[in-house]
Amino acid sequence: MTPAVSGSIIGDDGLARPVWAAVDPMLREYYDTEWGMPVRDEQGLYERICLEGFQAGLSWATILRKRPAFRAAFKNFHPETVASFTDADVERLMLDAGIVRNRLKIQATITNASATLALRDDGGLVDFVWAFQPSTTPRPHSLDQVPTTSAESVALSKALRKKGFAFVGPTTMFALMEAIGMVDTHLLDSHRRGTSGVWPH
Repeated sequence: MTPAVSGSIIGDDGLARPVWAAVDPMLREYYDTEWGMPVRDEQGLYERICLEGFQAGLSWATILRKRPAFRAAFKNFHPETVASFTDADVERLMLDAGIVRNRLKIQATITNASATLALRDDGGLVDFVWAFQPSTTPRPHSLDQVPTTSAESVALSKALRKKGFAFVGPTTMFALMEAIGMVDTHLLDSHRRGTSGVWPH
């Protein structure tokens, strides 16, 4: 691998990726196929919100490695099912070594399931979140030009908290916006720039 002029790494396949996605095969696969692509289904979006919440204070690689275990533990993040979890389920999950055993984050996942169901009377989670899509997107040449929050992520955080969601801080919500294509923070020389269909290259 060799550094490109503007901050990406050229892989052995000749494609440019940011440093975080250039070495670990799991992160590379995630970057190439999933990160930054639109998520417009309720269950998928609920899962992303919860996993971003679990990621707070940890590396995304840690969460991604544990994602199969998270999906098993939270019944594929089916909102109705998780909303019905009891204190006994919380205790069961606290013993599950496959996930991040943080009681507040586990409880937030259950809370967020109920909040997701409640939003169905207000247009639904997908329309609610995507309403905060900004009118422009960053155009970073290097990772140090990628913001960690925005006016929209602050507003989304406040709006979700008012609707009963937890672990949805502005930085976490900006990471969500990046992950689901609401903003395109792929570096300008990345082979993934502009591939979401949401933003032009």
